Amino acid sequence: MNINMVMDELEALGKERTKKIYISNGAHEPLFGVATGGMKPIAKKIKKNQPLAEELYNTGNYDAMYFAGVIADPKAMTEADFERWIDAAYFFMLSDYVVAVTLAETDIAQEVADKWIASGEELRMSAGWSCYCWLLGSRPDSEFSESKLVKMLDLVEQTIHDSPERTKYAMNNFIYTVAISYKPLHDKAVRTAMAVGPVEVNRDKAKSKFLNASENIQKAVDKGQVGFKRKYVRC
Repeated sequence: MNINMVMDELEALGKERTKKIYISNGAHEPLFGVATGGMKPIAKKIKKNQPLAEELYNTGNYDAMYFAGVIADPKAMTEADFERWIDAAYFFMLSDYVVAVTLAETDIAQEVADKWIASGEELRMSAGWSCYCWLLGSRPDSEFSESKLVKMLDLVEQTIHDSPERTKYAMNNFIYTVAISYKPLHDKAVRTAMAVGPVEVNRDKAKSKFLNASENIQKAVDKGQVGFKRKYVRC
């Protein structure tokens, strides 16, 4: 399939209701409003195709950019490629659920994520923390430096309340993911969550929302989910 054929199929799958939902979350035109599950039949036909993924991502169409992540070949991507992708990721559904997810399937994931976390840029930071969540939730504990994760938890505790809004979500999720998916630091993550307490987000809106890692960790503990690892990062 070429790019025109893929764009035609995506457009045919678009729904106005889904489009409105995406726009309410930060997407903007151009987009069709394709449910992610609806992309699977097209993905099965294409499998991995990095050149096509690049063409789709470069369209600026949200649905095409998302689908690019589905068919991308992460092992064929360089750090420069990921920098281009994160530059074009204009809201969190691209930074955290396309770029970070794709990065998490590479050998350079931690190296790139570390740079993004230190960047001071909201969506880069969000993608960096999110990438670690995808990594911790899918890779063996032995692939991570325990001392490094301790420092990262300490950094979250010290800075989360003053971080950019979208980054707060990813940092809060990082605490939760360490507690549930990285057994050696479960207790440390639980203590961090308690020290952090509720995290206020969406301050620019009339009503703030509060994130609470402690509550979510306890729910997962009650369900016996400690030690959870997913088989695949991308569906």
